[in-house]
Amino acid sequence: MDFDPHASTIESSSADGIVHEVQNLGINEESSTNITCFSDVFNDIPIHFQIICFPKQIYAWIGCQTARFGSLYAAASTRPNNIVSVTSLLGGTSDNTGSGIARRIVLKTGVPVTLACNIPKDSPMLEAHVEKKLIQKLIFLGYTKSKPQAVTS
Repeated sequence: MDFDPHASTIESSSADGIVHEVQNLGINEESSTNITCFSDVFNDIPIHFQIICFPKQIYAWIGCQTARFGSLYAAASTRPNNIVSVTSLLGGTSDNTGSGIARRIVLKTGVPVTLACNIPKDSPMLEAHVEKKLIQKLIFLGYTKSKPQAVTS
């Protein structure tokens, strides 16, 4: 079959093939992006959250006192042992506050996570509170892995 640039129709088998390929990409009306924003206060410190949930990935931003972007981390499970790997994409080389949170979110959700984090380094109580609030919201939104069912005999 030769390509004719002046032809105005596509053979039905070609059109069906294109539709099939798009369906294989996982793009459909059910695949949606959900954006959730909320704030909290811990010891008189305002904390702001933004969660963008894609069908197979989560982006989260945590801001402490300001709307500054902070450090950016990416975390995902790696094969063959499903160990979570985390890397710093922007900043964050001297502290592991955001990397620890990103790692634990991947373990809870089972999907890759991109986390922007603006939390002071030397505040473990604040870090624990922020992570707890983020996990609670992800559970509420339905983005955590279900626990394996115990086998009963």
